[in-house]
Amino acid sequence: MRQPRLRAVTRRLGTGLVVLWAATSAAYLALLAAPGDTVDAIVGDGADTPQIRAEIITEWALDRPAAVQYLDYLRRLAEGDLGRSYLLQRPVAEVIGEQLTATLTLAVTAAGLGVLLAIALATATAGHRRPWLRRASSGLELVLVSTPTFLIGIVLLTVFSFRLGLFPVAGDQGVAALVLPAVTLALPIAGLLAQILRDALDRALDEPFVLTARSRGTRESAVLLRHALRHALLPTITLAGWLFGTLLGGAVIVEQVFGRPGLGQVTLAAVTGKDMPVVLAVVTLSAAVYVVVNTAADLAYLLVDPRLRRS
Repeated sequence: MRQPRLRAVTRRLGTGLVVLWAATSAAYLALLAAPGDTVDAIVGDGADTPQIRAEIITEWALDRPAAVQYLDYLRRLAEGDLGRSYLLQRPVAEVIGEQLTATLTLAVTAAGLGVLLAIALATATAGHRRPWLRRASSGLELVLVSTPTFLIGIVLLTVFSFRLGLFPVAGDQGVAALVLPAVTLALPIAGLLAQILRDALDRALDEPFVLTARSRGTRESAVLLRHALRHALLPTITLAGWLFGTLLGGAVIVEQVFGRPGLGQVTLAAVTGKDMPVVLAVVTLSAAVYVVVNTAADLAYLLVDPRLRRS
């Protein structure tokens, strides 16, 4: 039993590494394909002196064959060396490391809120109970999914910060400043996940094992939470993994709306300043997070559904 399970885990980890390699290679090739000289692309709007150009040529091995340049780039990434920002005159890992905690805190909090709200909405409206509540919930979820994230943020800011004064308008001043940005990111996620989870719960509630549980006198709430919910989680886990990967992109916008520190500020400054080493590092980091989250979602299948462990 352990060998098939080990092979399944190894296969999923290998697939994740291939996706990460493809993403980093695409980002590197995009740098080489940029118009003009590669040194010009790397130096960006920073100081441009013969000494800095010589440093860039040495660091990126630009005086060596293309294959050697590429392999040296992959080697440095594998060692955790993200290069140097010649615009900021600092190591890229240091620049990103200072902001990473703020963005990950926002993304993880938003993901947790989104999943909890989706489970609450879906379990309260699944089946044939309370049709009016189901219609109201479906309408609200459709609005949340269809509304741009920045618009949700502006509405929340207007109501809860400007009018009611319950939360800070901008900045990173503790837990209170995290609430509105996290809710802004969580609401569209909750709307989409609730629709998927409710459909899966509806199908699970029609399965024979649910009829058996009901015939034993099990309460409807227990049938829903103990039996049907577990079977309905697989498609939700798939989508949750993908949504968490997209949270980093959403966090960039939300951090701008709420004036929070994080990768959004770094990415915007890097793009406007043509700081390619930082842009490449952000792309690589985003791909790594996406791969890690989706690999974790794949491995979660093995915990949720025992049939997959046996197959």
